[in-house]
Amino acid sequence: MSTTAKVTAIGAAAILALTACSSGASSADSEGGAFSLSGDARMIVPFSAGGGSDLSGRAIAAGLESVTGTNVSVENREGGSGAVGYSHFLAQEGKDNYLLASETAMLALPLTQDVEFDFTSFTPIMKLGDDYTLLVVAPDSPFETCTDVVDKAKTDRVVAAVSGATSLDEIVFTLVEDEMDVKFDRVPFESGSEVLASLLGGQIDIASLNPGEVLGQLESGDLKALCAFSDERYEYDQLADIPTAKEQGIDVAFAQFRGFIAPGGISDDAKEFWINAAKEFEKSDSYAEYIEQNVMQANAVYGDDFVTYLEGNNEDLKKVLK
Repeated sequence: MSTTAKVTAIGAAAILALTACSSGASSADSEGGAFSLSGDARMIVPFSAGGGSDLSGRAIAAGLESVTGTNVSVENREGGSGAVGYSHFLAQEGKDNYLLASETAMLALPLTQDVEFDFTSFTPIMKLGDDYTLLVVAPDSPFETCTDVVDKAKTDRVVAAVSGATSLDEIVFTLVEDEMDVKFDRVPFESGSEVLASLLGGQIDIASLNPGEVLGQLESGDLKALCAFSDERYEYDQLADIPTAKEQGIDVAFAQFRGFIAPGGISDDAKEFWINAAKEFEKSDSYAEYIEQNVMQANAVYGDDFVTYLEGNNEDLKKVLK
């Protein structure tokens, strides 16, 4: 059976006024009175620059900066398939001016590595949407469909790139292996941008990448997509002709979420501040542009509803990674 992360978007709530303080920190009215951040905010990206998480983190930072009036700088802390960045973020407990661009690695790392955190260690703020992947190859690859790849893997070596042991591509390839009773040889990389360079350089056979990472190469003909690991075909014109893996007899679909979290131990007022800022961001043109440019499924949830989503997604991942 396919494993698909789904959740229903919630309606918008009343938005509190967000104004900038003269010190550069933002403040907002809340039930407990005026709230002010401790200082300028910092967005941690637990992967290197250029990949999907980096694009997400920078878009969120810019959006929050626009709606709150506070400075939100971006800091990449890559390494350990995201473990370095998340571990650094764990140490910021109680700091209301730290954020992290989160994704499926937040759930997958504790299931596969000896780390000191899980998703309950942090304060979930917003899930922006869902990000599926495409199986892509070089333009001169002999593979024309995902079925071709599976058939080759049954009798011969197929080299697949993965951007870390807990990445979406690792999860998708594991699902395909379990569904089709095959094995791929893996080469690990730290980010989607490194995977893309290796694929274009002919060092690997296949890669599973987010559409937003490869849309330009698909349009230019530098890559070709064999299938999409989604429930249904994309409605975007540039991707509408790409069949799903299910259409080719591979019953696999899985979405990576994109969102952001705050450290654990922050006050209720700080949590409310960031949730209200996130809701303002969702209403902005910059949110719509991010979703469209990265070819994602818009599906925003906040706070406790984000926690509920994470609980369900974590149970799905346990079936794959443990």
